Amino acid sequence: MKEKLARNISIYRKERGLTQEELAKILGLSFQAVSKWENGYTMPDISLLPQLSRTLEVSIDKLLGYVSQDKTITIYEEEYKTQEYYWGTAPNKVCYQVLQFMPPNKHIKLLDIGCGEGKDAVFFARNGYDVTAFDVSDAGIEKTKKLAEKIGVHVNVFKADILDYRLDTHFDVIFSSGVLHYIKPEFRKEIFGNYKQYTNPNGLHIFNVFVNKPFIAPPPEKEPNAYKWYSGELLTHYHDWFIEDSSEVIFDCNSSGIPHKHAMTKIIAQKITSLG
Repeated sequence: MKEKLARNISIYRKERGLTQEELAKILGLSFQAVSKWENGYTMPDISLLPQLSRTLEVSIDKLLGYVSQDKTITIYEEEYKTQEYYWGTAPNKVCYQVLQFMPPNKHIKLLDIGCGEGKDAVFFARNGYDVTAFDVSDAGIEKTKKLAEKIGVHVNVFKADILDYRLDTHFDVIFSSGVLHYIKPEFRKEIFGNYKQYTNPNGLHIFNVFVNKPFIAPPPEKEPNAYKWYSGELLTHYHDWFIEDSSEVIFDCNSSGIPHKHAMTKIIAQKITSLG
């Protein structure tokens, strides 16, 4: 709990645009006290939690890491409540590149970030990967479990917000498709640093992300918690890894019932630790 609380105080303080000194002044403490909280050396006195919660505009439960969010994060929560699978059950084409670059001919731990209704996570499990997955949508998690049960595979799926959750165990493959736009720009360096740290030697990251193009109209879905990425931005997080692929495509989409286009950047990067 101490590590989660330390991380969350830092995250939500920055979200509110407060320095450690400013937060300390509001709470009537020294900035050293706040610094010690955020470094995990000490924890706030329980009597301070209500004021800390109000100042950071987040519930005590969320501050302590017990819930993923206080309000709906994604517009797809309602879409996923239907009987049908909003995105279908066929895997994303990039899933086959995971098979190509790191086939499951040994025990391989794979993490699917923002698994949605589980079509990709279940595909990986079906092909022999040891799959962990998370999503912020309750409905999506339930549909992931149902799809896995129907196919007869196991996926360790749980609820988490991509902004809050940090890895504390290592994986061989970290995968995410169409989710990274939920990461606020100011948290990208820290979050990608965490993902890279908890990737095993010679492990892979396979991500794609929507990128902003001035000649493509905004998508019809109005996502209040989406943040723009730009061409080349994803690549900047992997200057110290081997780049297998860093390509960009423009494609047609009809997910909302309204034909539109997206631009998307893909990266496949490998954590090379030795050339020997």
